[in-house]
Amino acid sequence: MTMMACQIRNVRPLCPVAGLGPLSDITIAGGRIARIDAAGTAAPVDGSIDGRGALCLPGLVNSHNHTPLMVVRGMVEDLGFAPAYVPGIPQGHWLSDEETLALSRLGVMELVMAGATTIVDYYRKPDALARAASEIGPRALVGGRVMDADSAALAEGRFEHDRTLGEASLRDALDLIDRWQGNGRIDTFLAPHAPDTCSREMLDEFARLAAATGRQVHTHLAQSPLEVERIRAREGMTPVELLDDVGLLNADLVAAHCIFLSDGDIARIGRSRTIVAHAPVGNASFGAAAPIVALEQAGARITLCTDTKCADMFEAMRMAVASARWRSAMELVLDARRVFGWATTGGAAALKGHGATGTLAPGGPADLILLDPDAPNLRPVIDGFGIVAHSGSAANVRTVICEGEVLVLDGRPTRVDPAEVIAEAQRVAEGLWRRARG
Repeated sequence: MTMMACQIRNVRPLCPVAGLGPLSDITIAGGRIARIDAAGTAAPVDGSIDGRGALCLPGLVNSHNHTPLMVVRGMVEDLGFAPAYVPGIPQGHWLSDEETLALSRLGVMELVMAGATTIVDYYRKPDALARAASEIGPRALVGGRVMDADSAALAEGRFEHDRTLGEASLRDALDLIDRWQGNGRIDTFLAPHAPDTCSREMLDEFARLAAATGRQVHTHLAQSPLEVERIRAREGMTPVELLDDVGLLNADLVAAHCIFLSDGDIARIGRSRTIVAHAPVGNASFGAAAPIVALEQAGARITLCTDTKCADMFEAMRMAVASARWRSAMELVLDARRVFGWATTGGAAALKGHGATGTLAPGGPADLILLDPDAPNLRPVIDGFGIVAHSGSAANVRTVICEGEVLVLDGRPTRVDPAEVIAEAQRVAEGLWRRARG
């Protein structure tokens, strides 16, 4: 549902404009916010949406996902820390292009319906990820997951080098960049899977590619004791030290998780200005919490993500606060405004190639979401940040607008039939789980 000009009336911006009162009208033109006026004072335009007092937020920036991994949701949380390392479940290297597309459609649709207008996504078959994002409409940064550790052996706990896999997955990743960078709302990045699943030679190649192309690098870092032990045995150093040694630990690195770190690792990450994609819900599901406050204090830039098995960034904000306070022996080290910043302006500023700002401001991009004005969990509103971060839910998202286009209206996506997307993903998932169970 594309609107060249429209007006969102009677909304309560999370950051009220000084002097306008609690309710505003937001006029959108050419994909940008043209004006923000006190409710009822702006000149009306065709195509208006009555917000009925709804909280209005900038679109969320979800900085790390693997949308096809929706296939393992509800099945692996009690089995292990990451699907690639767990036997007996569907594995990424099984997926065809069409199976990847079906699962990614479901994942992207859920991310958008949960309020994300800018997403990061990477996995095998990256062209399918880009196609899914292009169909559903968010700003999307997409990469091809590259590794040269044997996928099948990895799920059985063995690290075996597979040069053929490395070359094939790298070729797919580079083809993605050639085909999709700057294509509409899609842009691309480089995505080595993790230090333990990429050889030093592969990591050296990514450092060279990053320098040559200017692409950001997204990876997993220090996500498990297994990774730390593997790199110590293989390289005689920590995973952070390895990335530093090959030239990848820098301000263009987006590192997900960053849990199992020494004090020296935290200092290195901070000095390098590395971007940390914080996934507090996924980390907590296997009993872990990243030292996120220490990382930020050291100089790291923090973004927030849901990392696939759930798209609820409101839950991620809440868990980020809870896990940080747990690590700090119940000191109130984080608050709602700070984690909301990680989910909006922090992600927008740290990630390259998308055009979002994570703000609501005249002249800025028209990326915004409206929450349900009738939701009892969002009332009473005294401090909007507090009610959003401590009580909000993805289920509260009713309208999603990206670059002036309405992608979700009254809780339903506008570009795809959700029943069809869900049915196809269900069919694919059932087939993959039959295969996994032999």
